[in-house]
Amino acid sequence: MYVSVHTTNRALRNKMHGNPKASDILKELKFFADHKIRMHIQIVLCPGYNDGKELKSTIQDIYKFHPYVSSVAVVPVGLTKHRKIQLSPVTKEDARSAIELVDAFQKSFRKKHGESIAYCADEMYIKAELSFPSLQEYGELSQIENGVGMVPLFINQSRKLKFPKTISPKKRFLTITGTSFYPYLKKFISRLTERERLSVEVVRVENRFFGQTVTVTGLLTGRDVISTIHGNTETYDFLVIPDVVLREGDTLFLDNVSLSDLEEATGLKVLTTDGTPQGFIDTLAEAECRI
Repeated sequence: MYVSVHTTNRALRNKMHGNPKASDILKELKFFADHKIRMHIQIVLCPGYNDGKELKSTIQDIYKFHPYVSSVAVVPVGLTKHRKIQLSPVTKEDARSAIELVDAFQKSFRKKHGESIAYCADEMYIKAELSFPSLQEYGELSQIENGVGMVPLFINQSRKLKFPKTISPKKRFLTITGTSFYPYLKKFISRLTERERLSVEVVRVENRFFGQTVTVTGLLTGRDVISTIHGNTETYDFLVIPDVVLREGDTLFLDNVSLSDLEEATGLKVLTTDGTPQGFIDTLAEAECRI
């Protein structure tokens, strides 16, 4: 079970939820633990609310339910331009403080249990301008859907690629990503163009729909993709889209733009990829079947 907690301070939690009668989260966690239900906890860090001493207290309270609480992820708050409540974004200093606090817990947990248990999201390290922990420290990557260990996994997988002979260097590919992942995908693409002589370009798409402070790829909309690459498609044959931008099991972006709409607007054949390095390579190879 994946549970959003944010804070175990009941008064603070009620304030953050805007509900003075919200249930006691500690009682709910105890109920799950008593019934031997495994939990993965997410704490959305909101500077000035649940950071610092509150974050430390929250992790301590949650840890009491280990091993039924299997992991705890601390992720930075994502602020859209549509928000009604005034919140501050996570700064470099906020991110570094949170990482330092979580790192202290990790050292203690690894000593006691042989695993880190508590983790910071990749975006926290990006904001802090710090290197990621080694991939081994993320254990089973149980919080990868919350952006914990996704970039380190991508970097690790990019070193173990198999290149099909069917990829033609004459075909020209364009791909897109969000602003936070752009430097890492750009480095990977540079390897493809320099070492493998493939024609691939990556474009960074800013999120105008939700606001520029939302930097993850999964929240990009079709209209933002179209407006970003408009006028830059004539020299390409294919547009490669990571499937994380689409609704699960569908061909629609969050703003209901479809893949066929994207093809019509850009004039490019659109291919989807699973977001892994090998998946990207395999998608380029599949382009042979789309000509």
